[in-house]
Amino acid sequence: MWQNWSLRRRINVLLALVLMLGLAINIGRLVLEAAPRVLAEDQSVIRLTRAFLETIMDEVNEAPDPDARLNRIVGELEQLRHVSVSRTSAAAHPRPPSGEGARAAPAWFIALVHPDKTSVIMPVIVAGRAETLVITSHPDDEIAEIWDGIVTQLIVGSLVGLALFGITTLVVGRALAPLGDLSEAMSRIEDGAYDARVKPGGAPELAALCAKLNHLAGALGEAVEEKRRLAERTVSLQDLERKEIARELHDEFGPHLFALRAHASALMRLPEAAALDVAAMRRHGQAILDQVNAVQQFNRRILERLRPVGLAELGLREALGALVRLWRESRPEVAIATSFAETGVRSNETAELTIYRVVQEALTNVFRHAEATAVDVVIEPLQQTAGGQRRLYTRVCVRDDGRGLKAEHKLGFGLTGMRERLLALGGTLTVASTASGVTIEALVPTDAMVPADAA
Repeated sequence: MWQNWSLRRRINVLLALVLMLGLAINIGRLVLEAAPRVLAEDQSVIRLTRAFLETIMDEVNEAPDPDARLNRIVGELEQLRHVSVSRTSAAAHPRPPSGEGARAAPAWFIALVHPDKTSVIMPVIVAGRAETLVITSHPDDEIAEIWDGIVTQLIVGSLVGLALFGITTLVVGRALAPLGDLSEAMSRIEDGAYDARVKPGGAPELAALCAKLNHLAGALGEAVEEKRRLAERTVSLQDLERKEIARELHDEFGPHLFALRAHASALMRLPEAAALDVAAMRRHGQAILDQVNAVQQFNRRILERLRPVGLAELGLREALGALVRLWRESRPEVAIATSFAETGVRSNETAELTIYRVVQEALTNVFRHAEATAVDVVIEPLQQTAGGQRRLYTRVCVRDDGRGLKAEHKLGFGLTGMRERLLALGGTLTVASTASGVTIEALVPTDAMVPADAA
């Protein structure tokens, strides 16, 4: 049941219990102190009365009528609130309390603090006769005063407790008021309303929580918008790539196929001639071979664009080595330095392909635009820890000593596509340009996130 209560209800219940416990402890203390107080009052009254009687007995015996004098004194003592004196034990009857200014205590309370009357027998000599005076205490007024104090303490303590409870409840309610707004905002964010915001208020901790939720909602909105733009861009790039492939197929395959059809038709017509023209057959056959070779080269280029040849069979290191060798053969004037460390991504096909494409695109840009004389290609493993999670990356860095990029330069479709591909995989791509060249650095994730303290 406690787990199902709200925070406000828990605080209110705990506060009420603490106030009730404090009031109960105070009342219990007063009740426990009541009996010793009444007993001390009894003993004090009886002691003072006995001392008084011992003092005046000589005066009583010297009076003309000792009995009348003693009776008058006993009658005057009957007017006292806390004690009575009688000349015989039979006269020691209980008196009702005067009740002046105090509430009458209930019988159970009287029985609790003072169940028996206290009486003391005092022998005296009156006119030469031995008599007995009975001194009886009457603590009813004292008990009534104690009871009145307990009732007053209960009433005042209850009122003060209720006032504190009301004030605390009001303060806690206002302090926790942002929790309702936070819950409503989180529900709206869960439903996709990333423009939901909460006005910071309440305690400083809650105000900071509201500000962080607002920041989180904004970050989620930006992430969702970025995801939408990424999906839109991906579709656009796919359509563009398909358009380029379709154009190349039309421009390249079309003429070659037309030439193959023409030469094949010519060969079909040669047997119809009066004399077999061997030279013509060879010429048409050679032309067909040339067209087939051209089609094969074009097919290889298309396949290379769609999927690097030999990557799955030879592995990433060999495929990158072949790529670098091709560039060295085609551009011997540019020095290409490579550093390929063990990346640990042999079993991750997506990571291998991404690393290859980054290097391929970076080298293509260098040889097309940079006018560089030297290029450094570095591939090495990298480990990063964030939020208690450890993740392994492969760092790809291609640096040239070319002319750099202009301030207003925008990335082309190739690097833009690589950046969006890496973002989709959880990696990054940065392009830094200085007067001494351009540095393209990519972090390619090579495994899933694992706890930072994992072996």
